Amino acid sequence: MKPLVKDLQTPKNELNEFSQLTQRVLSHIENVITGHNETKGYFIYSSSSAGVTKYTRPINRNLFFFDGANFRELFDTFMGILYKAKNGKRDFNEEEYFIIDSVTYTIQQSIGIGLDLLVNPNSARKHVGNRFEELIRLIILELGIVNKKLILKIPYSDDRKAIYSCETDLVFSPFEAVKSDSMHIHPDEVVISLKTSSKDRMGKIFIDKLLMQEFVGHEVKMAGIFLNDVQRKETDNISYTFVSGLFMVYAKFLTKLEGLYFVDLPPITKKSPHNNYIFPFSKFILKDIWELIDRD
Repeated sequence: MKPLVKDLQTPKNELNEFSQLTQRVLSHIENVITGHNETKGYFIYSSSSAGVTKYTRPINRNLFFFDGANFRELFDTFMGILYKAKNGKRDFNEEEYFIIDSVTYTIQQSIGIGLDLLVNPNSARKHVGNRFEELIRLIILELGIVNKKLILKIPYSDDRKAIYSCETDLVFSPFEAVKSDSMHIHPDEVVISLKTSSKDRMGKIFIDKLLMQEFVGHEVKMAGIFLNDVQRKETDNISYTFVSGLFMVYAKFLTKLEGLYFVDLPPITKKSPHNNYIFPFSKFILKDIWELIDRD
């Protein structure tokens, strides 16, 4: 078995790999965490060794499973829910929605904690983002929905030689294979922007949708999926990074997205008018994704 620090930085190709990595991190932090602060429902863990103290990202106490054995059981339930959704079940209960969000959150944030404690911050950001893209792609694939990452090549000079590469994080499809390519987006397929946070990235989703539509000449289905919008402030506090007013301006005056989803919803998004546009990730997986591809 490779060292934990290497495992955290290695791409994952199956959801079971994410489960095993999560269990490794949960076991590891039991032995290295030396303290924690709690604020507004979030834990910030610290680990001190050889006179150096490292702090983790904020962890939502209501979404994160701290016990490895409990996580293993819930991961099996999580996989069972995805199996039922793949095979046509659409009437899920509140607990099943919660399990989708909390297992996804625990996997991703355990990776974040591990990287916070074991690698430098710049490297951590890169790998946290990569693992998040892989995780969401594999969850969608587990539903039996094909998807891939692609780059739309948009020419902007008269001779069409100057190209802007509009990179998509994910395109998923109702077909057996994705039909979109570097020159067009199929109207029945959905473009997804995947980011761990909307901080400094919210505008790009709206602008990319407008660019794509102008280039391909038809409406493009586009949605955004974020992990959360909360960050550590110093060593014992948090701040929210979701800019609610800016989002509403974009949604009203630029274009409307098919949906914006958070695994860990910022508090303001649970209230009107934001809750008409922004939803839990579980709603995307268990309900909205099927409507977007027109599959009953």
